[in-house]
Amino acid sequence: MKKIVVIPGDGIGKEVVPATLHILQGFDLPFEYVYAEAGDECFEKYGTPLPEETLELCKESDAILFGAVGETAADVIVKLRQELDLFANVRPAKSMRGVKCLYDNVDLVVVRENTECLYKGYEFDVGDSAVAMRVITRKGCERIVRFAFEFAKREGRKRVTALHKANVLKKTCGLFKRVFYDIAKEYNFEVNDYYIDAGCLYMVTKPWIFDVIVTTNLFGDIVSDLTAGLVGGLGLAPSANIGERYSLFEPVHGSAPDIAGKGIANPTATILSACMMLRHLGFSEVAEKIERAVEKVIAEGKTTPDLGGNLKTMEFAEEVLKACREI
Repeated sequence: MKKIVVIPGDGIGKEVVPATLHILQGFDLPFEYVYAEAGDECFEKYGTPLPEETLELCKESDAILFGAVGETAADVIVKLRQELDLFANVRPAKSMRGVKCLYDNVDLVVVRENTECLYKGYEFDVGDSAVAMRVITRKGCERIVRFAFEFAKREGRKRVTALHKANVLKKTCGLFKRVFYDIAKEYNFEVNDYYIDAGCLYMVTKPWIFDVIVTTNLFGDIVSDLTAGLVGGLGLAPSANIGERYSLFEPVHGSAPDIAGKGIANPTATILSACMMLRHLGFSEVAEKIERAVEKVIAEGKTTPDLGGNLKTMEFAEEVLKACREI
């Protein structure tokens, strides 16, 4: 029995997570779902956005399914990444029939280092200036680069691209670039690299040249949202946070307080995040069936209002579950 810690969080997290669980519970999966609290509402109730009880439950889990968090995101998601050493953030971006987007042939994955860089939180006041410390270690570079190549190998990808700014950040990005090419020698892939600014330009003008992208934390945070914009927005963008022992899966949209409680939130990103969880836990066939069902339902125009349809959150989930039975 796999123990899945479920953290709905704030706002629409309380709507998209139940919709996703409705689909998962339509399959005979050996999962035990354990609920935990985190986020803004949790802070108001307990004085902390991430209670120790929640952290301990996460440490006892086989996987964590997370919904959304509001203003306390840095104190919840970033802390979970640090505490659980979730060093790899995986963000797929794939064009989907029925979704209006810039290109219909995007199929790439951003692999982002998740625990270092400027997000270490080392910031200081120095006189009337503010200083942030960027931390890039050889160990951090080696494990995220190796993770990217192993991911590419497992998923049948052909090319791995590094994004950096080694022409300016000669020490930190220089280390990342050197480690990338050192590890690349161990694998049989096409490899190349771009400066981050040029890479962003190419993502917008010719995204089909990318397959697997690996980069450092801050750059990865930015370009993964950019690639989501290429394929329809954050409502369709799943993510996985992977470590040596723990794993957390979450949609990358926020808590959307403007529509929270209306039952119209698009649960696609959460559903697809759950599919990433299923694959990680060894249930690839179920994941593929759900993904195909999501694509079928959206292609048929059965969507939530953000994609031009009129379905409620749970109605969309029910359509996906129905399509699963037909596939």
